[in-house]
Amino acid sequence: MPFAMRDGVRIYWKMDGAAARPVLVLLNSIGTDMGLWDTTVPSLLPAFRVLRIDTRGHGASDVTAGDYTLSMLAADVVAVMDAAGVAQAAVAGVSLGGMIAMQLALDAPDRVTVLALICTSAAMDRAAWADRIATVRAGGVAAIADVAMGRFLSPRFARTHGDVADGLRRGLVATPADGYAGAGAAIRDMAVIDRLPSLTLPVLLVAGDRDTSTPFVGHGDRIAAAISGATVVHLDTAHLAPIETPAALASTLRRFLADDPAGDAAVTLFAAGLANRRRVLGDEWVDRSLANRTPFNADFQSMITRIAWHEIWGRAGLDDRTRRLLVVAITASLGRWEEFVLHVRTGLARDGFTRDELKEVLMQTAIYAGVPAANTAFAEAGRIIAELDGIPE
Repeated sequence: MPFAMRDGVRIYWKMDGAAARPVLVLLNSIGTDMGLWDTTVPSLLPAFRVLRIDTRGHGASDVTAGDYTLSMLAADVVAVMDAAGVAQAAVAGVSLGGMIAMQLALDAPDRVTVLALICTSAAMDRAAWADRIATVRAGGVAAIADVAMGRFLSPRFARTHGDVADGLRRGLVATPADGYAGAGAAIRDMAVIDRLPSLTLPVLLVAGDRDTSTPFVGHGDRIAAAISGATVVHLDTAHLAPIETPAALASTLRRFLADDPAGDAAVTLFAAGLANRRRVLGDEWVDRSLANRTPFNADFQSMITRIAWHEIWGRAGLDDRTRRLLVVAITASLGRWEEFVLHVRTGLARDGFTRDELKEVLMQTAIYAGVPAANTAFAEAGRIIAELDGIPE
């Protein structure tokens, strides 16, 4: 594992991508580690060499006691860049990561070429953060987990992506109290707003329209007003845009940071569709499907991933559960048994719907599509349920 050392403290980092591409440094929010960017990075790699960092007190980096400062955390980033052999880079950060990025550009302007500030602020409520720090020092991060999770993700996303929300919560609660409280002190004590007018580098500000932690009004708008020429982009996301809207965020970063207005379209749409496909069907099935691509069917596979899995499964109008049940009903009605079996198995195995919900859909199918179709559907579904229960045929 690569670590940078600064004053005896180990800071964990990871580099991905081709050496010839420009470097993009990604910084995470408080209470998360570099895994925050996992679903965004694949769409960034065609344009960047990506350097991710676990903030001090988070992930695999060392935890130190006491209050941290933004200058301390920015110096940690410089130490990582030195260890990775990176003289200059574009820097993107979410929330605390954006605060560190601003401090880095102010403290070491020769190391930063472009800034991308995502769902962040230059001035937070000191009293509120003092209270949060005291709560964490007394009761651990679990004591503020409910509040933090309520701000991390939109209710809609948390409801339809329960596995993602659960994993995010586990990581948050596992954050050491000293690490969270120390980083919280850096947020409480930050003093960058009055220095921002001195920045002359290109700055992208990404605001989440569902962000209740650092909403654009009162936070992002103050940064935009302070930095001459800052570009503002709004996304339909809550606080953690790399998790909630990874494809849209990656496309936004590529257009601004890499001057890539159109060349990323197909790659970004495919990556977004692939993420949805993996979420619904599971990695094992998707990996097997991708491995079976041939020169003859590769374009077809790419098309359905971009259109069916991104354009349709990525729409906000219906949740995953409803879409799964619609697919079951439609494929049973049309006798498309291969697709029916796939979606019944993954729906049941991945808690996409219950057995009772499946039964009700097939009962409804019998009325509107005919008893013979429902008869076969019940038989196929029964076989799948027996397999999942480990009952031999």
